[in-house]
Amino acid sequence: MLRDRSSAAYLKVQEAAPPGIGERMRRFRERIRSRRTLDTAWRMLVLTLGLTLLVAGLIMFLIPGPGFATVILALVVLGSEFTWATRALDPVKSAARRASAKALDPRRRRRNLLIGATAGVLIAIVLLWYLVEFGFTMGPVLTWVTGLFA
Repeated sequence: MLRDRSSAAYLKVQEAAPPGIGERMRRFRERIRSRRTLDTAWRMLVLTLGLTLLVAGLIMFLIPGPGFATVILALVVLGSEFTWATRALDPVKSAARRASAKALDPRRRRRNLLIGATAGVLIAIVLLWYLVEFGFTMGPVLTWVTGLFA
């Protein structure tokens, strides 16, 4: 049962790939599966890579970095061989579908474009004011930043 689900996930990836690549991926994976030792080594390699990415993503929640993206990438890697990881990605996929539907809603899109344009104009006004007032120097900014950490 477990192997059937991971095979189904693998077939989805294979179908999404360009024509020649999908066939080569299938043959490569079948050759590895036909040898029990290679199959175990492959699954351990995928597990190691996935867990490494998962730990790196969790660390990136504490330090600057793309934590969510790395955790999702880790689940995608793990999902290529393990059904539990594919199931863990289901809520992420449904959230992405909902966000996509919201982003494509004409009223929300118009509102978001208006907010973005307004923010852009405000940033341009502040930048223009700074250049007129202080020129191309960073002195006032550096003084302000060092005052924050003093």
